[in-house]
Amino acid sequence: MAYRPATAIYELGEAFYDPVKPAEFPETILRYADEALAKSLGLPTDKEGWIAHFGRFEPLPDNLREPLAMRYHGHQFRHYNSDLGDGRGFLYAQLYDPQGRLLDLGTKGSGQTPYSRRGDGRLTLLGGVREVLATRYLEHLGVNTSRSLSLIETGEELIRGDEPSPTRSAVLVRCNHSHIRFGTFQRHAFFTDRDAIESLIQYCLKHFYPDANDGADLLEQVCLKSADMVAGWMAAGFVHGVMNTDNMNITGESFDYGPYRFLPTLKSGMTAAYFDHNGLYAFARQPESMYWNLAQLAQSLSLVTEDDTLLKALESFAPAYQRALRDHVFRRLGLQVTELDKDTDFVLSTFRLLEESQVSWPHFWHDWRGQASEKEIYGSGFKDWRKDYAQYESSCEGPDNDAPATLIYEEIGELWEPIATRDDWSQLEGKLKSFERAPLSG
Repeated sequence: MAYRPATAIYELGEAFYDPVKPAEFPETILRYADEALAKSLGLPTDKEGWIAHFGRFEPLPDNLREPLAMRYHGHQFRHYNSDLGDGRGFLYAQLYDPQGRLLDLGTKGSGQTPYSRRGDGRLTLLGGVREVLATRYLEHLGVNTSRSLSLIETGEELIRGDEPSPTRSAVLVRCNHSHIRFGTFQRHAFFTDRDAIESLIQYCLKHFYPDANDGADLLEQVCLKSADMVAGWMAAGFVHGVMNTDNMNITGESFDYGPYRFLPTLKSGMTAAYFDHNGLYAFARQPESMYWNLAQLAQSLSLVTEDDTLLKALESFAPAYQRALRDHVFRRLGLQVTELDKDTDFVLSTFRLLEESQVSWPHFWHDWRGQASEKEIYGSGFKDWRKDYAQYESSCEGPDNDAPATLIYEEIGELWEPIATRDDWSQLEGKLKSFERAPLSG
């Protein structure tokens, strides 16, 4: 694939970003490189070029002249915060993927910006490892997610309250289709800047939703993408942890992984963030939280778009989510879909059964994929569910492999321990290889 650079972000103008300089790091030790992704985008894969572009952030040819810290606001646990923006990352480059879709290369841990406040603008190496694992696992499960392109250890010692300190530092480069967040719209609505909102709408229509015509169409498309993303989380057993509006992007991709979790067993009230004291972003509340976030986006768009058309667009979320959840669950079980209402009842009974039984979440999906109807290990409580399950035709021949791919919380600690104590990366590399790759989603 030939390298196809882009500078689309300049269309928005200087009101949307601040030029910044990347940090200069004592060391640049390459720890993870998604060479397959890089080759598909025509990016350099030699080590010297990789370090130059993804460790020192020398500009890519014919690309952005300098990194740009994006400006945005957002609701954080439903409290509005106007003191936000890219505080330890920036938009580094843009390019087109093999399908001709715009892609952004963004960073995490690349240094301080005007929005760092009291932060050091850095990323811990453990935090980078966690994001690489999350993106690869969600990709494996068919969930729309950013991709981790590069992780480079940077040779600094960081002090963190939630990790044994001092701890090692890193810089991450992620790839996704858009850096435009719900909070980007909110910032300009906060300042009642109708021209800026119109510019954002036109940018998003041109580059992400060319078949849409206006702000209401844009909102509907974002509702559909967001519904599919959250349905994917639910079928994957993924708890995002911090579903703030500044962490939601306009193309419906999971990104910026903080205190996430994957379910060991189904507990509807499970949270990922230790500071989520009221369970606002608990596993079962994620669809509700996404709808609330979309409503905040609608409110920002109402500066230039009629309310009734926005309300109608918001109504598309619930049916889209219902259908997407059915599709993701049936895909994980290896079953062919039939009639939506019937299938939805089966999905609900599946989740109810998993919560009541407390069987292993990852093992359940693996064992029952492909009409494993002779399984007896789940006990008599599965009798009625199995009867319904047996009515469906299989869409596959059996499990993807002999053992389920998993990523529960304790496993991440087990993968990190040999890195922290012996600088042994072999277990992490083995885990990543166990996650099958998928085409770049969008």
